[in-house]
Amino acid sequence: MEAAFRLFVLLIGVSHGLETFCDGRQDGARCYGALGGTLVVKLMDDASAIYKYQWLNKTRGILNARKNKIVHNMIENRSTFTPNNGTFRINNLSMTDAGEYALEIFDSHGYKVVHQTQQFTIEAPVSSVLLVSECSSQGEMRASCSSEGGDSPQYSWTLDGRTLTNTQLLSGNNETNNITLKQDVSGRLVCSVRNHISRISACGFIYINCTLPNGTYIPHWVIKAINNRCIEPTTTPNRINTDGKRGILV
Repeated sequence: MEAAFRLFVLLIGVSHGLETFCDGRQDGARCYGALGGTLVVKLMDDASAIYKYQWLNKTRGILNARKNKIVHNMIENRSTFTPNNGTFRINNLSMTDAGEYALEIFDSHGYKVVHQTQQFTIEAPVSSVLLVSECSSQGEMRASCSSEGGDSPQYSWTLDGRTLTNTQLLSGNNETNNITLKQDVSGRLVCSVRNHISRISACGFIYINCTLPNGTYIPHWVIKAINNRCIEPTTTPNRINTDGKRGILV
């Protein structure tokens, strides 16, 4: 006899107001932005003293400035540039904003003295998580975690706040979306799904012992509470930092 439970967590409007920051001063920096959100890129320390600079997307000029005066901003209707701290802020991100960018700086003689690139990746944030638990008659619990709305999802599992170990698993590992727990494993099971710009967790399963009306003994996983949104020691804020190599939640 098997019992199956489904737990669905939905996060609405996650991308609106989600802001990411990237230090683009490192050549080859990788910057991640949320679809529909805001990306703040630090291109230089201070642009006010630079004779001439331009920021390009492939071969298309995005920003052009000379002697502390902005000559052209192609996406002015949804962006701002602050010369004294060298940050470029892009709002309402779309998939067309992805790609390679390049900052070029010129001296007063017209020589190019700086050429540094940034690689933009725009991702849809994870919007929902579905956690399915199935308890077999042998007391083994199979759990499956799936997500919707997110690009490049990554999975992780915890039990009572600690990372699942291989000694607790019959199959799968802490980074797969399907796992099977051993019969003697019990506790609060949490599945988390994240990508570079978002994270959602599905919680609520605990382990109890059951005896059916016919006297059959079955170990059992059940939903712990009606409110299945996870409350963890640290929560993901609306602002996320991405360094030159990967996304970091702060």
